[in-house]
Amino acid sequence: MIDLRLRRLIIKKLNSRSFMKIKQRITILFISLFAGVSGQIRLPKLISDGMILQRDVPVKIWGWAAPNETVNLDFNNMKYTATANDQGEWEMQLPSQIAGGPYSMTLNASNTVTVKNILFGDVWLCSGQSNMETPVSRVTALFNDEIRNYSNPEIRYVKIPMTFNFHAPQTDVPPCHWVELTPETALQFSAVAYFFAKEMYEATGIPAGIINSSVGGSPAEAWISEEALKPFPACINEKRICESDEFVSEMLHSNTLSMQRWLTVLNEQDSGLNETAKWYSPDYDDNFWQTSDLFDNRWGKSGNRPVNGVFWFRKTIEIPQKYENHPAMLYLGRIVDADSVFVNGAFVGTTGYQYPPRNYSIPAAILKAGKNNITVRLVSQFGFPEFVPDKPYKIVFSDKEISLEGQWKYRAGTIMPPTPAGITFQYKPTGLYNAMIAPLKNHALKGILWYQGESNTGRYNEYFDLITTLVNDWRRLWKKNLPFLAVQLTNFMEPALLQQNSDWAELRDIQRELYQTIPNTGMAVAIDLGEWNDIHPLNKKDVGKRLALQARKLAYGEKIVSEGPAYQSKTIKNNTVILSFKEGNGDFMPVAELKGFAIAGADGIFHPANARIEGKQIVVWNETIAQPVKVRYAWANNPEGANLKNTAGLPASPFQTE
Repeated sequence: MIDLRLRRLIIKKLNSRSFMKIKQRITILFISLFAGVSGQIRLPKLISDGMILQRDVPVKIWGWAAPNETVNLDFNNMKYTATANDQGEWEMQLPSQIAGGPYSMTLNASNTVTVKNILFGDVWLCSGQSNMETPVSRVTALFNDEIRNYSNPEIRYVKIPMTFNFHAPQTDVPPCHWVELTPETALQFSAVAYFFAKEMYEATGIPAGIINSSVGGSPAEAWISEEALKPFPACINEKRICESDEFVSEMLHSNTLSMQRWLTVLNEQDSGLNETAKWYSPDYDDNFWQTSDLFDNRWGKSGNRPVNGVFWFRKTIEIPQKYENHPAMLYLGRIVDADSVFVNGAFVGTTGYQYPPRNYSIPAAILKAGKNNITVRLVSQFGFPEFVPDKPYKIVFSDKEISLEGQWKYRAGTIMPPTPAGITFQYKPTGLYNAMIAPLKNHALKGILWYQGESNTGRYNEYFDLITTLVNDWRRLWKKNLPFLAVQLTNFMEPALLQQNSDWAELRDIQRELYQTIPNTGMAVAIDLGEWNDIHPLNKKDVGKRLALQARKLAYGEKIVSEGPAYQSKTIKNNTVILSFKEGNGDFMPVAELKGFAIAGADGIFHPANARIEGKQIVVWNETIAQPVKVRYAWANNPEGANLKNTAGLPASPFQTE
């Protein structure tokens, strides 16, 4: 009967154009039939083998069974019982446990489920956008030896798959599983979470569990509940638009169809793929191609507009006899947007979008003594195409490097319009909260790590209220005043010690104010950890270490210096501004010259300022400004050279005086 009802529903609904509605209704029907008729216990994805549960607090175990069915739990020589409600939902509470394990638990109803290899420790929810999501595999160029040589079965990780829902908070997440930290599994960890967990374990010896629920590019409002977003009517109405399953389904289908069609035409018209002599062939004659320096991107521009389509690049290099048939690593920095790479005609790797580093293995037997060809097929989708400078471009053997910078041959394969714009539904208000935060509410936490803000820089004026709302919203969900630890935006884009206007500086200052205002929050300053040419800088180790300092102070009560100098107040005396800083952050690190300060008079125009340390204060002035009003520090997208730190080496947050 169950199979027949499902089959009829599927056949009927497959003729509908509303795919999202099909999926939702079938899932709900399947769950209700499966639980209600067969009575089998079903556990949420987080309650699974290898999980870490929060120590020292009562812990919920929950799931589904037949309506009104009794569920029995055996754990640590104790028995617990719960009765499912009319919807088949049940939960029970274990008394608090000290850190340790491993344990097993067995649940019995009309079936038996056993969960093995359970630890009790400290569980941290990691959320935000791509800098939280960035995996360890992206940062191996900096930390390869450390990653290869570290295992720890008491550090465990689960990544919540990206999904969204605009109807209501969900009760479970898509399939996912806990993994123990090994050199192999480490590559899938969030890099920030990886280094944070290592630091915390080394400091406390307590098992560390990481739940990573983050989505690249996501704005803050996507992570907030509908109830909490009521003071933001534009967000609520945008959510209302997305409540139509038919609209979402149609737009997703349109997005896919338009991108597929764009790629089909691109490939059909690309001369490099369709001429008799393929442009990646090592014997292809490229003598008539144009020549360009690798970093001269004029080939990708038409006046002030980008040129989209396919561009082919070829370079001939000399390989010494010693390295013939040897394996090697090919580093091609970052490329905007996508690439496919060939060495002597052999395909060695591809990347579909601009952000990941291009690190490709060249197998043995491909390279030969003498002349070798490197060919890059670059696909420009919607922006200015380029090989991003100040990144590694080289072939690396065990004891030798060969640079790939300098002159390359190039030719356009075909020119295209930009890829069609689509709707990115995971960025819409409430969608990620409903699908990726609400289902986690029963899993007790030690605290929250938050790395987000890049997607809100253009609307920095909203950010204080949005994040205040988010923090309060999540604390209500978990019914606990959880420590909330955030990462401030790093330095990014062209270096400039002072800018009159900078959205990134504005948002950093709002972040500073937020985490000085909201109780039980902390902020890791990362103004010295960025890269001018990469919105995803590789040094996630120091980010993790600085978050761990905040956690040790806030969540564990350690009496440590957890952050750099934090601006508190100002006094104006004659033509100087005297800045005072929060107590407990250590002494200033002496420097020959303090850099990064700017000062403004009544006209509000900022000028570079002199600054000197006087005990616990800093005096700022500019001889041309007789009546100063305001001071800024490190006020730029990328304030390279700003050097205010404490003796622990922790940098001061950028700030402006009130």
